[in-house]
Amino acid sequence: MVFAVLVALAAYASVGYVQTGELPASLAAYGAGLGVLVLVAHGVVRKFAPYADPILLPVATLLNGLGLVLIYRIDLAQESQPGDPSQQLAWTAVGIGLFCAVLVLIRDHRMLRRYTYISMFVGIALLALPAVLPASLSPTINGSRIWIRVAGFSIQPGEFAKLLLISSFAGYLVAKRDVLALASRRVLGLDLPRGRDLGPILVAWAASLLILIREKDLGTSLLFFGVFVVLLYIATERLSWLLFGITLFASGAFFAYQVFNHVALRVDTWLDAGRYYDSGESYQLMEGLFGLASGGILGSGLGQGLPARVPYASTDFIIAAIGEELGLTGLMAILLLYAIMVERGLRTAIAVRDPFGKLLAAGLAFSLALQVFVVVGGVTGLIPLTGLTTPFLSYGGSSLVANWALVALLLRISDSARRPMPVQAESTTTMPAAPDDATQVMKT
Repeated sequence: MVFAVLVALAAYASVGYVQTGELPASLAAYGAGLGVLVLVAHGVVRKFAPYADPILLPVATLLNGLGLVLIYRIDLAQESQPGDPSQQLAWTAVGIGLFCAVLVLIRDHRMLRRYTYISMFVGIALLALPAVLPASLSPTINGSRIWIRVAGFSIQPGEFAKLLLISSFAGYLVAKRDVLALASRRVLGLDLPRGRDLGPILVAWAASLLILIREKDLGTSLLFFGVFVVLLYIATERLSWLLFGITLFASGAFFAYQVFNHVALRVDTWLDAGRYYDSGESYQLMEGLFGLASGGILGSGLGQGLPARVPYASTDFIIAAIGEELGLTGLMAILLLYAIMVERGLRTAIAVRDPFGKLLAAGLAFSLALQVFVVVGGVTGLIPLTGLTTPFLSYGGSSLVANWALVALLLRISDSARRPMPVQAESTTTMPAAPDDATQVMKT
């Protein structure tokens, strides 16, 4: 934890010195604020989850601290872009507050199974909320309606819906996995599911397609359906479900590409970004690629690049800023931190004893992995852009707060998995002593 905070402080001081020629005046306040927050988080973990994984919290702290540094750096480069490090530190405080609340209030992760259907209803309602609200409360930003603006604050309800839906998926699949594992026939070496059991995956597919159609949010649609399909595969251990889910998503994406101009434009700019550069449609993507290319292996150095050339550099394209100033080496280090978080989450899923905890931990870890893959894949041109934020790094309160809650749930499950089994007391009942030979002879 100390190392994580010191790395973030050194990076913050480096950016300020390069940009202004002196250490930033806010360095002490930033260091004290981040240090106190993570000290409180550490104390809560030691008190309420003493056997929890010791790696997850420091990694989350380091990613959050580096996110504050990058937002500060982009804010210095171009103040017109959204990205206030002091406001992001305030959101960090809210996120760690929720982190502590989850650990204090949820003493046993298995209690979440009781609210399987309530979580599903609330999660779907949160996903659909931006689409049903008027445009004054849910404006279209970058072609998507995923935000709610109230009293000057912007909230992305889909980030919190993700946690509720993963919990509901885990609870539902634990209850129905025996039925879903049954096969109707075997075709080309695959055990195909029964027709009557296709209902859940068809409902999830239809819901994700409605999100894509109504809110034009390809990223959330992919994340929502992808997590469900993977949990279904983990619960039933049948490859046919995974292939069936991929087929459904591909057909839905092709339909959206043919029908909706917004989705078609995203795909076209991905296939041939140079063609749309002059018109501005692919300007963000191309500038991000230019930044990654100019960064090279070691980067230009913190505070010495031009990340502000990329629109929304502190939100959607913060990965491009990392690649430019820290190079391929720094970007791979960041991705390795995410890989460590995912690995510890999957290790927790393997170690925990109850099936609900296994599915919940696996779903949380995979959702983090899938979100990072979708974001980095979009910025680097591997897949079309989706508009998702980079966990812990991107500017914005909803994503940061929700991901701190995700880490808290993983720590709660890992505490249960790593807690020693209670030792059964050995029986103290003694058998009556057998008489010795002399006594036996006397009695005879």
